[in-house]
Amino acid sequence: MLVPCLLLRDGRVCLPGPDGPVAARTPAGEYFDPFDVVDRLSPDYRLLYVVDLDGIEKESAQLDYLQELSRDMPLWVDAGVRTADQAIDIIVAGARRAVLSSAYLRGPRELRRAWRLSTEYAFEIELSGPNVSAADAGWETRDPYEFLQAVRAVGVERFVLSPRGSDPDWALIRRLTPVGPTWVDGTFAPADSPQLAPAGAAGGIFHLDAVLAGWSDSK
Repeated sequence: MLVPCLLLRDGRVCLPGPDGPVAARTPAGEYFDPFDVVDRLSPDYRLLYVVDLDGIEKESAQLDYLQELSRDMPLWVDAGVRTADQAIDIIVAGARRAVLSSAYLRGPRELRRAWRLSTEYAFEIELSGPNVSAADAGWETRDPYEFLQAVRAVGVERFVLSPRGSDPDWALIRRLTPVGPTWVDGTFAPADSPQLAPAGAAGGIFHLDAVLAGWSDSK
């Protein structure tokens, strides 16, 4: 299953840039309306992966936007949650699942606390080369397989693998996917789709560059 990724900052749709996400604009210089984007995506995709940049960068998730967007399409939301309380806010706002990430969550204690409050989570393992990138020193391992097993032992069943700075390592992904349904994010692109099934992955998460460019060209 291919899943579009919507980057959202201050209510504006963003795309990856060389120095970080930048607001997406039409050829006429106008900003894309996030609600229009979701309306156009919803007939073709069963799920939307939202990266709330305000949550990641300022710990101030865009809960009002998430609430409205969730009425039109099921959402998995990565808002850079650090704590269980922040994760619950994402669920209450209407997300189908809040994404807990190794890159932001404050260690295994917050994971266990979040799981006691709700089970509507996916867990993102951010990969820097062959190792897990983790914000908190409380994790006992940086080996991806051992890390995934530790998260699975808490109860989380769905995972997102996000390689950064390098192409997906499909041999590694094949090793990890038996732990639970796994989506490939990070540097994944739609051209990588033929690799998903042989690796046992449940799907791939892709950015909207080509989609938005196609819409602009069609106007």
